[in-house]
Amino acid sequence: MIDVLVVDDDTRVARVNAAYVAKVAGFRVAGEAHNAADALRMMEERPGLDLVLLDHYLPDETGLDVVREMRRRGHQTDVIMVTAARDVATVQAAMRHGALQYLVKPFAFAGLRAKLEAYAALRHTFAGGGEAEQAQVDRMFGALSATGAQPELPKGHSPGTAELVRRTLVGAERPLSAQEIAEETGLSRQTAQRYLKLLERTGGAELTLRYGDAGRPEHLYVWAGPRPGGGGRV
Repeated sequence: MIDVLVVDDDTRVARVNAAYVAKVAGFRVAGEAHNAADALRMMEERPGLDLVLLDHYLPDETGLDVVREMRRRGHQTDVIMVTAARDVATVQAAMRHGALQYLVKPFAFAGLRAKLEAYAALRHTFAGGGEAEQAQVDRMFGALSATGAQPELPKGHSPGTAELVRRTLVGAERPLSAQEIAEETGLSRQTAQRYLKLLERTGGAELTLRYGDAGRPEHLYVWAGPRPGGGGRV
């Protein structure tokens, strides 16, 4: 099992990310921390940690400060930044300090799952030891960066339409029906329903039911991932 420490200043977001990690085979959540001091303390107390999912915006230090201090203390735990920080300087600094990957919020379960599965595959490759030819070295260095693309959509689905529906759901303040999504986006109800079901299957949306006085319940969808907020970060 790959032990993961989830670090995020928002306790709700940390719970969501921890739940995502727990759904991926081969991974387990070793703990949650909500500030830099607790994250570093937990690393000292649990030397067997394999991976840290690390937010950049923490109340006492930044995520980059945590990575610097980790390395100063000799911790070789791998890091995947999971943050709303999008500025190039932060991304570049994360790379220079050894972060293996950088996942920008908000994201759905499928996005994090792809990063974790690629990380697990890379660990398996490293575990083989020995020497590597250039082709294998290239595959190692490209393994995680190649996952930056969105997972391939099923045949007949458009990435642009999927993103349109996702953004509408993320920005909604309440659960929405397929008809309401259709009205917001200009899509047909059938198309909106098809993409909502896709989001539900990939962990990006949750289905709820609203019961009226009579007849079948209405299907409503709510975004299941972290939302942007709090000054542009989560």
